[in-house]
Amino acid sequence: MTSPSGLEPKPDGRRTAAAARRRRREKEILDATRALFDARGVRDAQIEDIANAVGINRAIIYRHFTGKEELFALTLVGYLEQLAALLHEADREELPAEDRLRAITAAFVDYGLAYPAFVDCALTLMRRPGPELLDEISEGAVYRLGRGISTCLAPVAAAIQAGVGTGVFHTDDVHLLANTLYASGLGGLQLARVGMVVKEAAPGVPTVAALSAQQVKEHLIASSVAMAIGAR
Repeated sequence: MTSPSGLEPKPDGRRTAAAARRRRREKEILDATRALFDARGVRDAQIEDIANAVGINRAIIYRHFTGKEELFALTLVGYLEQLAALLHEADREELPAEDRLRAITAAFVDYGLAYPAFVDCALTLMRRPGPELLDEISEGAVYRLGRGISTCLAPVAAAIQAGVGTGVFHTDDVHLLANTLYASGLGGLQLARVGMVVKEAAPGVPTVAALSAQQVKEHLIASSVAMAIGAR
C-alpha cells in the first residue's frame, strides 16, 4: 500500500530487528532442545535444562512457545526435515514400485535407528488425541508440523500410487496407507530399541527372545511391501 503522497512506506527498522531477534532466540531454544534430546532422550529433557543450555530463564521459553508440547512439536519438525531429505533422496522413480518402497522404508528405519530421540518425540506427540494436541499448540506450529510430516509421506505415497497404477499395489486410500506405514514404522523402531520379543514357550508360559535392529529393519521393509500389495 502506498501513502497519500504516492511514496512507499518505510519499513519499521525496530520492528524488523525485534522479529529477527525473536527468530534467532527461537532457533537457539530449538537447537538446545534437539541437542538435549539426542544426548539424553526425550523423557529426561526438562525445560530448566533447555533454558540453562541457552543461558536464559525458563520463563523466556514460554514467551516463544505455548508450552512443552509445542516445543516438542517444533523440535520434531527439525527431525522431520532431515528425514524428508533422506526419503526423497532414497526414492528412485525409475525403480519398480516395490523396490522404491523398500528403499524408502530402509532409509526411514536407518534414520530412526540413528536418532532414537526422533522416535521418542514422534511417539510422544502421537499418543495425544488430535483435538487435544491442536488445542495446546499454536496454529503456526500445527502448520509446520503438518508440513514436516506430509513432506516425509510424499515419497511414500508416490511410490504406493505408482504401484497402484501398475497393478502391483492394491489400496483404496494411498494416503491412509502411507500414514499407517509411518505409524507402524515408529512402533517397529521402538521394538528395536527394546531389543526383544515376547512369546509363549508353552501355553500360558511366557518367554523372551533377543531381537536385533537388523531383524526389525528387514521385517519393516517386507511388511511395508506386503501391506501395499494388500488383498488382490
